[in-house]
Amino acid sequence: MESLFGQAESPKAPLAARMRPRSLDEFVGQAAVVGKDRALRVAIESDAVPSLILWGPPGTGKTTLAEIIARMTGATFTSLSAVSAGVADLRRVMNEAVQRRTFGKRTVLFIDEIHRFNKAQQDAVLPYVENGSVTMIGATTENPSFEVNSALLSRSRVFVLKPLSDSDVGAILDRALADSERGLGGSGVTLSAEGRDALVNASNGDARVALNTLEFAATAALAKSGSGVVTPELVADALQRRARSYDKGGDAHYDTISAFIKSLRGSDPDASLYWLARMIESGEDPLFIARRMVILASEDVGLADSRALQVAMAAQQAVHFVGMPEGFYPLAHCALYLATAPKSNSVGSSYGRALQDVEATRNDPVPLHLRNAPTGLMRGLGYGRDYKYAHAEPAYERQTGSLPPAEQLQEYLPENLRGHHYYQPGTQGDEAKLSEWMERRRG
Repeated sequence: MESLFGQAESPKAPLAARMRPRSLDEFVGQAAVVGKDRALRVAIESDAVPSLILWGPPGTGKTTLAEIIARMTGATFTSLSAVSAGVADLRRVMNEAVQRRTFGKRTVLFIDEIHRFNKAQQDAVLPYVENGSVTMIGATTENPSFEVNSALLSRSRVFVLKPLSDSDVGAILDRALADSERGLGGSGVTLSAEGRDALVNASNGDARVALNTLEFAATAALAKSGSGVVTPELVADALQRRARSYDKGGDAHYDTISAFIKSLRGSDPDASLYWLARMIESGEDPLFIARRMVILASEDVGLADSRALQVAMAAQQAVHFVGMPEGFYPLAHCALYLATAPKSNSVGSSYGRALQDVEATRNDPVPLHLRNAPTGLMRGLGYGRDYKYAHAEPAYERQTGSLPPAEQLQEYLPENLRGHHYYQPGTQGDEAKLSEWMERRRG
């Protein structure tokens, strides 16, 4: 599949396709990657592009940058889409590249959506990248650390493209409105100041969404009134729903839940509600959110407020019972409770200390006085002998009651772990009351 990048766009092509920049001077945004004197820009301008992977959300210029490289390189430029290409296509392209190399000609291979190639397909590319038969340019919206083989990744340079700024999107819209050759210039279409602000805001840094929405809204403006003025109302009607960069299996999924959990842990109810709303409106599984809050209720609130676990489990049951969209009520209820609850991570850290001893020390038999004794033989061997039944010991009142001297308390740990302490109460909420009692119990 030879590249079509050198061909002029059809007048019937979408506005976003017609307005693709043709040179680095037309390229808007990504100054950290291709700005003046940046390494990649210098490499492109000197026709010395290495194998690279362009990673970023949709509409940030990955394919456009590949097209610009195609126009500026002296090498044969070949394009494949990982959506439709198979191993046979790869082998054909690689064989052609090897043949060109025998005549001293270079090949640049652009692989769009490279994350969709499986391991076998990526392995098929590797030896040709390694021996220099092709210079590979991969474009992906997914984290290459997870989606690209480590061997291929180590032979490529990764460049991160970020969502465009509002000023970048605004500049792209202004250019499309002024360009009479490829854009809407001379068509009678204008974008009101309020419409421009609404479109820039709703595009979320995605140039493709901004241009395609502008084109749709412009068509509606001309058809409705003939004035061609694109208003905020037309923008909202054309867009229908704000562009959101969220993939339930991708980085946005993990990054957003991470922000949510850290906001809960940091006791920020406002940020917690914001990230919760972002996830719900993006279509995240509400039970996934509930499960993470159940974990946090024990991991980060713990005994500082044991009711938190009850609230989290109730929220999980409620959202499962009620469903969406009303399920946001119990989710928000739980998020606010967890965010404002006192915090303690003593549950996890205490368990971790106990686990260290399980893994690092000899696992001695259970002490005789703690063993189960259901038969006469076991009782004859001493099982359960000298066990002090806690409820029969008045001095064993919890927390507020008195305690006998520590040496008189029954031992529950194996002999080799006597005196090892794992639970360390926190200082917030209910758990603060346990510290004094624990100190007295341990002597």
